[in-house]
Amino acid sequence: MTAEILIKFARKGIILSPEAYDLIKNSKNPINLSSEIIVKLKSGNYSKDMVPVDVDTIMKMEGLNLEMKSPVNDEKPKSIEKPPHIQEKPLETKAPINKQTGFEPKKPEMKEETGKKIEKPQATPEKGIVLEKPKTTEEKGIGLNEPKAEEKPKEEIEPKVNPGYASEHVVKIEDAEVSKEVEVKYKRNLTESKVSFDKFKVLKDTSNKSYTSGEIRNLIDYFQNRYKKLSGILEKRPELRTWQKINEITENQTDLNLIVMITDIRSTKNGHYLIEVEDDTGSLPILVSKDNDELIRAARNLMRDEVIGVIAQKRAGQSENQLAICQNLIDPDVPRKDRKEVDFGTVFTSDIHIGSSTFLEDAFVRFTKWLNGDYGNEEQREMANNVKYMIIGGDIVDGIGVYPNQDKELAIKDITAQYDEAARLVGDIRSDIKIIITPGNHDASRVAEPQPAVPEKYAKSLYKLNNVEFLSNPSTVSLDGLEVLIYHGRGIDDMVMGSNDFSHERNDLVMKEFLRKRHLAPLYGERTPLASELEDHLVIDRVPDVLHTGHVHINTYANYNGIHCINSGTFQTQTEFQKIYNIVPTPAEVPIIDVGGNYKQLKFID
Repeated sequence: MTAEILIKFARKGIILSPEAYDLIKNSKNPINLSSEIIVKLKSGNYSKDMVPVDVDTIMKMEGLNLEMKSPVNDEKPKSIEKPPHIQEKPLETKAPINKQTGFEPKKPEMKEETGKKIEKPQATPEKGIVLEKPKTTEEKGIGLNEPKAEEKPKEEIEPKVNPGYASEHVVKIEDAEVSKEVEVKYKRNLTESKVSFDKFKVLKDTSNKSYTSGEIRNLIDYFQNRYKKLSGILEKRPELRTWQKINEITENQTDLNLIVMITDIRSTKNGHYLIEVEDDTGSLPILVSKDNDELIRAARNLMRDEVIGVIAQKRAGQSENQLAICQNLIDPDVPRKDRKEVDFGTVFTSDIHIGSSTFLEDAFVRFTKWLNGDYGNEEQREMANNVKYMIIGGDIVDGIGVYPNQDKELAIKDITAQYDEAARLVGDIRSDIKIIITPGNHDASRVAEPQPAVPEKYAKSLYKLNNVEFLSNPSTVSLDGLEVLIYHGRGIDDMVMGSNDFSHERNDLVMKEFLRKRHLAPLYGERTPLASELEDHLVIDRVPDVLHTGHVHINTYANYNGIHCINSGTFQTQTEFQKIYNIVPTPAEVPIIDVGGNYKQLKFID
């Protein structure tokens, strides 16, 4: 333990006074305390590197756990009075917008989320690499057993089994002796990368394509653009080749083929569903009968503002806006794709939350050491050597004032200092890996989606790294032919609130629903703030090979119509805010699409 503490500080260029070393050594958790002190020294106005750090400096630091397992120097440690935290004013949430347009959805009644029974974890499998092919999922997702760790995490949070959590692919990265030559071989900026990224392409980035004046006309254009894009997808479906506008329905017509936007949906007292729909020519009520079980199940997950195909019937002689009986509901959906076989690896991360006191720095450093070939057994280092791309899908830092009392959980309380710390950590990754960074709701980008890339004025140190690409949320990239749709994932919240069939734990099912609806946030004016631009950039125009999300801090994986649906979890333990909503994260488990296009998941925490 003695050597480990000293080496930890020495690697950061920090010298401890003998008294400061004794204080740390005799704490209940010396390694965690060392990490906290290093973060504060690197981010605050403390002495420069290589100047001995004394006890007084440590005592003045806020938020440290200085509980001792035994007295230091045979004296009982003094109680430490810490200054009260200054509460940051949280950002105001965006209020729902009432659209005075041709599309006027009404507010739906909120549904209570039903509880879901979570099974206990199963026994831990043998350590080492798991090379088996992941199981594909059906419509109901996958039911897999999560390995149970021998000990509880340090925060003593009982893990929950997530049926969408691809735990049989989890590879526990093992440490092994690495020569000094290998340790320095890939440290970035020592040598210029000779790897060619000429096949990397940005297919969609909205950073400089935000067009809105804030006028009501923009909102009309926004929904008309959404309708135009999605109707263009739907009209290619065989069932809708003869679709018509609502104002084209004749009095004696009985069969209706429509492409419409939902303005309201509600259940009747008799158990039917009544859907109000419209296009740019008129509106129409559609009844889904309770006697049709398949349609009722489909109607349960319909949302206002989404665009669907409807096949219905009405009685001859009715006027064009009389009630019609639904026969079929058609989602835009995605066609089946063949799996792309690749000769490189791509790692997927998000929600690192650098700057938070609950950020798992040791696990993240272990991850970056693995990427550099400095960690893991021979087979695992070979896998790391194949990695060519790394995606950080939002919330690389914890931000400031994002939720109430967040300041009490911040180790770094300045947004620029948080990005500086991110640059220090990410800057250790070898330079022949291209890193794509998109923003999340904790980053210094506008809150409304689509979010432009993180501005350089806040993250200058990150922008100096020559292998980093900053893109918008959402964005689409081609990684040597592997098309990846990157979306931070706030739209998951609205899906969970709007339907009892979805939960944060089973966000793999939500990702499938995104693909069926061909939209990342169909419900306008709820928890996900959407900018009323001239174009709806959250429509899924292109069919990706990978849909990557984050935001909810829970790893899941599914394969839908040949598309990898990946949520990359987090590098942060449970926050007080998450405890309120009973969200239990799965930290420090990194998904990878390996050589051949195979999915694996790497575990960097005990």
